[in-house]
Amino acid sequence: MAGRAAEPEVIWARPERSGRGPRPAYSRADIAAAAVRIADAEGLDAVSMRRVAAELGCGTMSLYNYVPRKEDLYELMVDAAGGEHELWEPSGDWRADMLRVAHQTRDLMHRHPWLPRLMSPVYGFSPNSLRYLEHCLACLDPMPGPQGVKMELIAMLNGIVTTYVSNELATAERTRSLPWSQEQENAVRIAYLRSRLATGAYPRMAAAFLEDPGPIDLEAVFDRALTRVLDGFDPGR
Repeated sequence: MAGRAAEPEVIWARPERSGRGPRPAYSRADIAAAAVRIADAEGLDAVSMRRVAAELGCGTMSLYNYVPRKEDLYELMVDAAGGEHELWEPSGDWRADMLRVAHQTRDLMHRHPWLPRLMSPVYGFSPNSLRYLEHCLACLDPMPGPQGVKMELIAMLNGIVTTYVSNELATAERTRSLPWSQEQENAVRIAYLRSRLATGAYPRMAAAFLEDPGPIDLEAVFDRALTRVLDGFDPGR
């Protein structure tokens, strides 16, 4: 591929512009914003070097002068989205702050539905990602324990949020493709499940269904999952 580096390279270690020559026509922020607009409107698969170049009004080969690889373009996009995180003064209640972080991350992923597909440790050290991690660690200052354990907590919360949002997005996408409503399908599936449980072949599942026949409060499930992770790291629990 044109512009692919022969050696591993971190885009952030590469000068955005050299000290000589004319000022570049586009900044990394311009390029990231164009790619994010495309992904928000049409999905991640619509993002290509050619398409971003067209959005900017430049040639594809010219874009490679700014972004050597498509992987670098993805990293710019993740960093741009990460810049939307609100970084507040920690409250002193590390559990409340980390719940707030998790809910904010969930909202961010819903604004940018392509983001869960790019959640990777590889993109975890961009400028905005570093600011986000430092903020989370500041929120966790009141929590006893080494910094490595706190990083594990941040990673686990991000994993829960990413998985939960991915399922939400997949469910919404499937629902849009159906010729009937989600409520109609749920009714049919629940009726079928009840008929199976009534056979007596699944007594434990039948007991669980009797305890809580639904509907499931997905917001409460999300909060319980987060709280249980926090409980596991809380030395006071």
